[in-house]
Order: sequence, then C-alpha cells, then structure tokens
Amino acid sequence: MTRIECNESELFQFANLFCDSEMDLKKIEKAVSDVLEAIGEDTKREGLQKTPDRVARAYREMLDGYRTDPVKLVNKALFTVEYDDMVIVRDIEFFSMCEHHMLPFLGRAHVAYIPNDRVIGLSKIPRIVDMFSRRLQVQERMTRQIADFLNILLKPRGVAVVVEAVHMCAMIRGVKKHDARMTTSSMLGAFRNREATRMEFLDNISRGARPLEF
Repeated sequence: MTRIECNESELFQFANLFCDSEMDLKKIEKAVSDVLEAIGEDTKREGLQKTPDRVARAYREMLDGYRTDPVKLVNKALFTVEYDDMVIVRDIEFFSMCEHHMLPFLGRAHVAYIPNDRVIGLSKIPRIVDMFSRRLQVQERMTRQIADFLNILLKPRGVAVVVEAVHMCAMIRGVKKHDARMTTSSMLGAFRNREATRMEFLDNISRGARPLEF
C-alpha cells in the first residue's frame, strides 16, 4: 500500500469554501439581539443576556463546513490498493441547516465507491459528509456535492450517495408533518450506468436498515 497525491486546486474548487474571511461573530450577535427585540423580548433579562453570544458561537460550530480545509481533511490518506469491488460506508449521521428557514435537518448518509486502484481512509468519508452538511444547505445539493467531491478525489469507477433526512422546517412549521422523510441520491459512473451495480448498493444499505427515529 502506497500513499498517493491529490490535486489540491481541484479539491478547493469542488469544496466551494469561504476561506478568505472569518465568520463575523459580532455581526451575528447584533442580528440576534435585533430579532429578540423585534419579537418583543427583553434582551436584558437574565435568560437572554448571553443568548446572542451563544447563538453566534453555535453558528460558528454548526456552519464550520464553509471553512474546512479539504487538503487537511484528506491529510494524504489516499492509498494505492489492488481492489476493485464496492466499498460502502453506511449510516453516517449528519446534521445540516436548511437555507430557506435556517432550521436544522438531520439524518444519515450512505456512501459507496468502486476503486480504480485508489482508496481513501475510512474516517475521511464521514468527514467529507460533515464538510458539506455543516453549511446552509438543501439536501439535493449536498448529496451531489458529496458525490462530486469523492469523484474528483478518488477518480473511481463509480460513486453513489444516498441521504435520508428529517427536516425541522416541515415538522415544526408550515405543513407540520412529523413522519415525513426525504431521500435523495446521486449516482455517478458504474452506479448510474449499470443497474446491477446500483441494485447491489441499494440492497446493501437496505439490509438491516432501521427507520429514522427522532
């Protein structure tokens, strides 16, 4: 097993980052204070005095995917291996923020690829999911971003990503459907072109699968 290099400029391009600036926590604090005042709250009462600071720090954590360095994330954990069967990492827990209402959606991702003499360290795939999920997102785009990033990183024979999630914006407001689940998929290469390969992947992730429970 030997380490191999990746094209760093391509990784940054597909990661779609905001690396050129830090998150402006003071501006977030001011905005949160304005919202509290707008709904009629007393921002000076004990329970709310530190709320703007807490919210700003929470956003920094929940939205840190915008500033995740993809090169450091991969950390040269690419290896040449003679293996050309399917690799699947399933039931990867994630959370994200809906960009329409800034409410959470959360669930699990299932990721597979067929190597072309190149494999990646196991822990890197959940980290890649986190890099794209910890942003203001729509589930459809996030699913495709994960697949495209792995495709450019590994140059495999195929990549498949399936994401299942529940969306707070549809549970606690609007339609208020607590049991609705959204499933998205992105199939590239052999997974798109070969039904047998696609079905092998789908059979694997459905075997022993449990419903999302929140």
